[in-house]
Amino acid sequence: MAYTYDTSDLRKGLKIMVDGAPYIVVEAQFVKPGKGQAFTRTKMKNLLTGGVIERNIRSGEKMEGADVEDKTSTFLYKEGDDSFVFMDVKTYEQVSVPASTVSDDWQFMKENTEVTLTFYNGRVISVTLANFVELRVTHSEPGVKGDTANNVTKPATLETGATINVPLFINEGDLLRIDTREGSYIERIRG
Repeated sequence: MAYTYDTSDLRKGLKIMVDGAPYIVVEAQFVKPGKGQAFTRTKMKNLLTGGVIERNIRSGEKMEGADVEDKTSTFLYKEGDDSFVFMDVKTYEQVSVPASTVSDDWQFMKENTEVTLTFYNGRVISVTLANFVELRVTHSEPGVKGDTANNVTKPATLETGATINVPLFINEGDLLRIDTREGSYIERIRG
């Protein structure tokens, strides 16, 4: 069941059809020039290929909503190097997703991490993690005493195998909040 959207509905996260393919709006900015008709400047990502396009959409134009379905699922385990297995939290149905669809998000997924799987025509086309996850540091070199220059970082390996840059005071065993969109350190969590 596809919906029809007006340009006033365009906002980040909206999924629409463009040239027969599902896209997600990454940016949308309303523009009212001094002369001429108002329009919305958009940046959209193709949910099938990952390609990004920029398009101006005139006010009053109608767009068809993408017939995609989002399902909350739990990451169960990695199957070899080529796929990941998830379980629907409502139906307990398991689905295997190719590593190419998961992309680099695997770096921040540990077992039982909740994600959103987006289905199009019965197949998973994207895996979306929460914006922030909490992961433990499994390896990090000690910070150099006396090295107090601003914003000095060192690499740290997380429990998922990912390596990110962290401040010098971070040690093995620390629990960190990570921004999955940037793959960056946010803060150390006490406790």
